[in-house]
Amino acid sequence: MDAQSRGRADEIDPADQWVLNPQTGDYELRLTQSGGDSYRTPSAPSPRGSGRRGAVRDDDGEGRSGARDGRGRGPAPRREVPGQRGRRPADGPRGPEGSGPEAGGRRKRKQKKGRRKKALIWTGGVMAFVLVALSIGAYALYQHFNSNLSTVDVGDVGNKNVTSEGPLNILIIGTDKRTGKGNEGYGDKGSTGHADTNILFHVSKDRTNATALSIPRDLITNIPDCTTKQPDGTEKVIPGTQDIRFNVSLGQDGRDPGCTMRTVEEITGLKVDHFMMVDFNAVKELSTAVGGVKVCLAHAVKDPKSHLDLPEGESTIQGEDALAFVRTRHSFGNESDLDRIKVQQQFIGSMIRQMKSDDTLTSPTKLYKLANVATSALTVDSAIGTGKKLVSLAKELSKVDTKNITFVTAPVIDNPDEPRPITVVLHPEKADQLFAMMREDTSLTEVAAQKKAAKGKQDALLKGTKAAAADVRVDVFNGGEISGGAQKTVTWLQNEQGVLKSTNKANAPEKISKTTLAYAPNQADQARALAAMMGLPGSALKQGTVDAEGRQAMVLTLGADFKGAGVPITGPAKIDIPKTSADKAECAK
Repeated sequence: MDAQSRGRADEIDPADQWVLNPQTGDYELRLTQSGGDSYRTPSAPSPRGSGRRGAVRDDDGEGRSGARDGRGRGPAPRREVPGQRGRRPADGPRGPEGSGPEAGGRRKRKQKKGRRKKALIWTGGVMAFVLVALSIGAYALYQHFNSNLSTVDVGDVGNKNVTSEGPLNILIIGTDKRTGKGNEGYGDKGSTGHADTNILFHVSKDRTNATALSIPRDLITNIPDCTTKQPDGTEKVIPGTQDIRFNVSLGQDGRDPGCTMRTVEEITGLKVDHFMMVDFNAVKELSTAVGGVKVCLAHAVKDPKSHLDLPEGESTIQGEDALAFVRTRHSFGNESDLDRIKVQQQFIGSMIRQMKSDDTLTSPTKLYKLANVATSALTVDSAIGTGKKLVSLAKELSKVDTKNITFVTAPVIDNPDEPRPITVVLHPEKADQLFAMMREDTSLTEVAAQKKAAKGKQDALLKGTKAAAADVRVDVFNGGEISGGAQKTVTWLQNEQGVLKSTNKANAPEKISKTTLAYAPNQADQARALAAMMGLPGSALKQGTVDAEGRQAMVLTLGADFKGAGVPITGPAKIDIPKTSADKAECAK
């Protein structure tokens, strides 16, 4: 356990907190340091694990492996935990939570604010991710969590470093693979595991805010070629596919999570650093481990398909009920997958609040159980494939305040190519606007510092008079990656903005990375008007030193940051799309 928090006296090695209980044969959490040793109840698993991947103890203290070693061979022989100082525990009464006179006379020290070391353990599936406050001090615990994790080598996609100095993008993939006890009866029991639920978790560079972007499984998109690692170490290129559902970016034709990462990158233009993937069991086991998740329903639900049976108002759900809640699609809204995504986001927000509650943060037993369940359910990329690396990542991600985590779904419309639409396609304008905001690291929440900075930048850009659209004269060159970008921009300016004095000058002399607008001092009002129309950043405006004469036009050169006519280069300061915050409870309708 953490040397600066629960369960440790000064100058005592963290590994000493886990000792062999001679009555059970298991390593358990030591709760006292003087007088007779007492032990946490058997619901706190030993740091060496149960010997079975994913095994956890039940709340009543009778785990799946009980007092055995996980292989049914009876009590395990006595052995030392790595790093333990060999102190032999004495038999003694069990103290209540290791505090007060009953626990060997040790006084309970008041916990100082800010001394709890937080870490983030991710899980996915329909709940996508949870924040778990976890303190790990002993080598044995790291080794145990390492053995829980499954990893996939995704080759050249992703970030080989655990964290980044810039924004972080973590793709959470929930598969529809029916593994685990009791999951065979859910739909297609033979599924190889497709990308059923997908959330791109974007954490800002300054770690003040995060955007959780849900990507519908029924989104029609293009899946690029991807290179996968085979079991024998060889590589195999899986050919790309055009105009197909997003969910087949995983599992279909042998595609691995790296293929899903590449697909998300192509859709959003964002670099995906890591992935985390789980199946149905994560929802059931983790919701149980945390003691249940509070949900609210605007009306009573009794769904024969998902078997969800809950009354109107607030309920606390776990296990099969939790899975039914996040799987149901016929009880809310218009019974679409998009409405199910809203319900899932509400569940995730509630789970986050529960994970960060004092009830969870101050319970070593609950923390261990949550971490054990979460890591047992996880499959991650090799770059974060150890407990220690996950904790390093957690230190960065857990800096985000819950109130600044915003849930949003990729803006979509019904597929126009289907007579009776079942699938969806990206909204032609709002999707590009949202992705541009995320690429520019623009917060969707009211983070004070960013709001002030954005307002200052906008004021500086728009300060002063702006010319009428009919008076703006500009020549447009294409120095970006989009073919025909100059003509598309001129068409948009003339038809949508009324800038009739705009001219297509075809390709620029060379490719450039950033869009620029060159103008003369006496064209400043025109530059401000065009910048406001196109969403150009202040850095794009290049003022000359000599005034323009006659009909001389400004020069707009599109760069690699140009994503389409009418798409702001910097992303809009705000966007009109539905969104929710992780710190607010809402009722499913």
